[in-house]
Amino acid sequence: MAKYSAERRLDKEQLQRLDSVCWKACQESITIVQSGQNKRLDKESWTEWRQGFPKSIEGEIPIEVQFDQEKKNSFAENEKKSTDELILGKFKEIAYSCKGMEFFEKILEYFTSKHPLIENVMQDWSKDYMFGYQFLNGCNPVMIKKCTEIPDKFPVTHEMVKGFLKKGVTLQEEITAGNIYIVDYEILEGVPTSSDLVFLTAPLCLLYKNRLDQIVPIAIQLSQTPGEKSPIFLPSDNEYDWMLAKMWVKSADFLVHQLVTHLLKTHLISEVFEVAMYRQLSKVHPVYKLLKPHVRFTIAINAAARGKLISKDGTFSKITSVNGDGIAKVIQSGTETLTYESLCFPETIEDRGMKDVSKYYYRDDGMMIWDAIHNFVSAVVKIYYESDETVQEDVEIQGFVKDVSSGMNNSHKFPESLKTREELVKYLTVAIFNASAQHAAVNFGQFEWYGLIPNSPSTMLMPPPDQKGTVDLDYILKSLPDHKRSYTVLATAWVLTQFQDEELYLGMYPEMCFTEQPVKEAIKTFRKNLEEVNNTIKSRNKGLTFDYGYLSPDKIPNSVAV
Repeated sequence: MAKYSAERRLDKEQLQRLDSVCWKACQESITIVQSGQNKRLDKESWTEWRQGFPKSIEGEIPIEVQFDQEKKNSFAENEKKSTDELILGKFKEIAYSCKGMEFFEKILEYFTSKHPLIENVMQDWSKDYMFGYQFLNGCNPVMIKKCTEIPDKFPVTHEMVKGFLKKGVTLQEEITAGNIYIVDYEILEGVPTSSDLVFLTAPLCLLYKNRLDQIVPIAIQLSQTPGEKSPIFLPSDNEYDWMLAKMWVKSADFLVHQLVTHLLKTHLISEVFEVAMYRQLSKVHPVYKLLKPHVRFTIAINAAARGKLISKDGTFSKITSVNGDGIAKVIQSGTETLTYESLCFPETIEDRGMKDVSKYYYRDDGMMIWDAIHNFVSAVVKIYYESDETVQEDVEIQGFVKDVSSGMNNSHKFPESLKTREELVKYLTVAIFNASAQHAAVNFGQFEWYGLIPNSPSTMLMPPPDQKGTVDLDYILKSLPDHKRSYTVLATAWVLTQFQDEELYLGMYPEMCFTEQPVKEAIKTFRKNLEEVNNTIKSRNKGLTFDYGYLSPDKIPNSVAV
């Protein structure tokens, strides 16, 4: 079984095991390494698009990483559909004829065909169980964590919440039992808004696993600083006080989801892996072949995002409360706290204390996908690396890892070298999982969860209440995004959640970069394992009110490409 020589000392007998095309490419690669030339993209080929961001490609995008014509056509067709004159005309008609909450329901109904989840969201969006469910299985299922103590900045007392707990049990006892959870949007503290006409808060929310095994909110504070002007809202408050408090939490969640969970931790980090791959690995390197399908179109989609979505006057600034400076501050803060461990799926679940929470399908399905990818990568690594020493001696791999660390712009929190085969397996699993499964989990539910604007407002147009009993339905309606912003959110979410007709899903490798039979067998085993995961998820979903299918392997594209 051929092994990959880290020092490129391939003798003629080893080379003859490869087909003629690979032999030629390998000889060219050896020449490049020996001459000290850059293999793919030169050393000046990436930069910080904004200070404090992970590095991204600089200048014109090379042809080899641009969208192919099919992808371009797919985007163009979807954008055209979302701005079709008939849709715009109907939208204006609805805006003119429908008032209040009915407007948001009607535009969503017209924009999409009947869908069970969307219908349930439309019916129950204001209920506490639906609010809590989304922290487990919605667009941003990574914020919730087990609460081990009430923070000083969020002074919730037992007297405040005792009416929402099991009878005869104290808040501290429920914390000790592991039934209290918290979400904290501290990352939004001090983020500037784009104008005085839009508003932003950094709320905290305490949640409780009740006797019905539901996660429900029991206390909300709309700032990081407690006091008379920052009351703690409760389910027993005025109906509209509580409704608006939950909207503020979901509006903050929308922003953090889009900029940190989605953009930073899938799009931007995947581009770092991609550019480092081109800079450090030759085409015939097995890790290059392994990663290539999982970085397809990532540079291209990120370049489009920088130009259209998160630019100074991009779509994101138009639909949220932040402009380019606010976007930069949030991503910079996210990058400062970004660690290698935070990209390792099992560790993130463990760190948030979420290993034993019931009905957490994002975790359940994510672990099955992580294990399938890890087993596949392990099989491939063992084919080419016969010992830990061969990993240590692979100058291309060590250069790749060091380049990724530098590219993350947070190098002291990412490995700068790898010493064992298992470390390499885990490292590559992180790259593939976040580019495929994690991106699918946080991207493709956007239309379903964000389509009904009051469920997750992209911005708020009235200031948060600083006392209880001052809010009515009219104030809530004035707080929600206006018609133009609402339409833009719907259109954007719809476009970003469409699959290509010829989408390449996890386990699909049509180019078949590998020629060695053992790797082909590993790919077959990987596909078989993914099919078993798929069947397990489908069987489970038959018994659920809300299907959770974002991590079904047949709905996970190979790469960040939308």
